[in-house]
Amino acid sequence: MALASNELLQDLLEITRANLNSAEQLKQQPITILNERQNPESWSVLECIEHLNRYGNFYLPEITEKITNTKYKQSTTIFKSNWLGKYFSKSVAYKKNLNKMKTFKSMNPINSNLDIDTIDKFIEQQHRVIALLNKSKHVNLDKTKTAISISKLITLKLGDTFRVLIFHNERHIKQALNTLNAVRTK
Repeated sequence: MALASNELLQDLLEITRANLNSAEQLKQQPITILNERQNPESWSVLECIEHLNRYGNFYLPEITEKITNTKYKQSTTIFKSNWLGKYFSKSVAYKKNLNKMKTFKSMNPINSNLDIDTIDKFIEQQHRVIALLNKSKHVNLDKTKTAISISKLITLKLGDTFRVLIFHNERHIKQALNTLNAVRTK
């Protein structure tokens, strides 16, 4: 996949803003609804958001550090994803018929005691993502590499890391919205 770097960043900004708007809407719901599950094995709205917060806790400092310390300050006009970046971003992207994925225990929020602060934290993280996307306009998205949450030994291009993080956020925001609709109509 090759895409103009500025177009990639703009697309990711739009998805992040949509995720942020959805979180703001979720925040208006009663806490009982936000903690309700469709069934005992599924996640509540807040558990979906907490899952994203846990990934944000890893990726936001990682991306910040790499952008700050990269020696590749000049952005390229074209971003070229590699096979690993394509694989990870495609695997976490939202699809109508979502494939179930196994979640690492440390990232699984089921049965957590959550409140509205969970959404506030996600909103704060999305503002940080927006700031990082804007900063990344001045770094090389191909040559700047970040570790991934499952292993510090595996690295992705910064552009792919943003795609994975933001597509994953979109996937679970839509899951949260679907959960909200389902529990409201119970």
